[in-house]
Amino acid sequence: MSLTFLALFAGAFSLLCFYLYLKHNYWKRKGIPTVKGCVPLLGHMLPIIRKRINFSELIHLAYKEHKDHSMVGIYKGTKPVLIIRDPNLVKMVLQNNFSNFHENGLKILPEADPLLAKNPFFCYGEPWSTGRKRLTYAFSNVRLKTLFVAVSGVCKKFEDFLNRRLKTSNKYEVDMKTLFLRFTSEVVTNAGLGIEGYSFEDDAGASAFHKLVGSTFTESLRTIIAFHYPSINRLLKFNVLPKSVDGLFRKTVSENLKIRRNASTPRNDFLQLMIDMEKTGEVIDEETVSAHAVSFYLDGTETSSITLNFIAHNLAAHPEIQEKLRKEVRSAIEKHGGLTFEALKDMTYMNQVISESQRLHPGLGFLHKTCTEEFELQGSDGLTYRIKPGTEIVISVSGLHGDSNYWVDPDVFDPERFNDERKQTIEKMTFLPFGEGPRICVGMRMALLQMKACLASLMNNYKLELSPRTQVPLQISPHYFMSEPIGGNWVYISKL
Repeated sequence: MSLTFLALFAGAFSLLCFYLYLKHNYWKRKGIPTVKGCVPLLGHMLPIIRKRINFSELIHLAYKEHKDHSMVGIYKGTKPVLIIRDPNLVKMVLQNNFSNFHENGLKILPEADPLLAKNPFFCYGEPWSTGRKRLTYAFSNVRLKTLFVAVSGVCKKFEDFLNRRLKTSNKYEVDMKTLFLRFTSEVVTNAGLGIEGYSFEDDAGASAFHKLVGSTFTESLRTIIAFHYPSINRLLKFNVLPKSVDGLFRKTVSENLKIRRNASTPRNDFLQLMIDMEKTGEVIDEETVSAHAVSFYLDGTETSSITLNFIAHNLAAHPEIQEKLRKEVRSAIEKHGGLTFEALKDMTYMNQVISESQRLHPGLGFLHKTCTEEFELQGSDGLTYRIKPGTEIVISVSGLHGDSNYWVDPDVFDPERFNDERKQTIEKMTFLPFGEGPRICVGMRMALLQMKACLASLMNNYKLELSPRTQVPLQISPHYFMSEPIGGNWVYISKL
């Protein structure tokens, strides 16, 4: 009996080894170079699971390891994933052949995350098209002017908060990510839902929204499985959006819709837009409104606060650039008689500062696509791969942004790269802070509006200096799905 069991066990083990051998030699058989460090069953995901690096950094390292190749393969478990490095291939995937790659690679299970699944980033087909049209209209130039009224009010609250802190001290030391989360969460509650967020009150009195901001995309095992192993998650049904956030948005939207639908005076916010759409005959159920509100929340708080955090670090580390930006801000404010929508449009050097900071420290260091229709990829180095439906493709945004083949002194913070003359020489598809093609970030214009308003308030009234508590050079935390520096970004803020 024991001999039979041992023979069966040996046979099963041999079959498993042969299976893994076949799976983990897929890229070799296709003639595509493979990243080192593949582990049986786990593939290249072991450092992610062990919290050594986050997924962005894994893809960035793979990009740098194979600098002479247009494509390189990795394994997510036993599943082959293709990293493309060639800007021409990036253009094929994101733009020219969008219909072959119209799905994003990160998957959300609708039954586990019903609100998040309706975010245009995660859905596709008709739901994606409809949701994107609504949000595009919401962030049109006319709508942005309306929403700026709320953003301007948040700027005043922001300044009052800093002034209170500077009453007792000449300098206020703060982790800028936490400060900017206050700003962006208040913008979302004011301009999105038309309610007070109380984000600039003392922590004890902070609203539920402020407490929840920043807790969504930690690089937990649940998030890793939900995002990267959808077949496993169909069994486990892990959610990405915390149930507390889901419930809060459903309750807030429901309560406000009941009040606002019967209100005599309309408000200038995102929720009002949804109500106005209903009046035109478009059917928008309460869950869809809640889902759009969650999209507004995530896109408006997480990504914008991360980007502002890195911008503040770069300005504090480069006082001469900070001073140049301050002169532009004050000149525009004087010209337009205040911090107006038109004044922000005139701040062109600020656009350069934002772009260069996004190049050096992208909020999300990769783009993730899924092939939906068979297509042949041909790299400039002669590598060819006929990609099949269901195959995942990853683009290293961090890799392209820091590649010396496309950028002179890529590690240097130089906003002049994006002046009117030099930005014309930037190679297409090597600068992707908001993605590109039909799936480019739909909230880009709103994000830039609130970031510019926040920075203008800071530069007009305050000075930023690096605190010794900041660990320089910045290292990206492995505990967060997006980009966040280890130890925080500590800055001294003082009144001018």
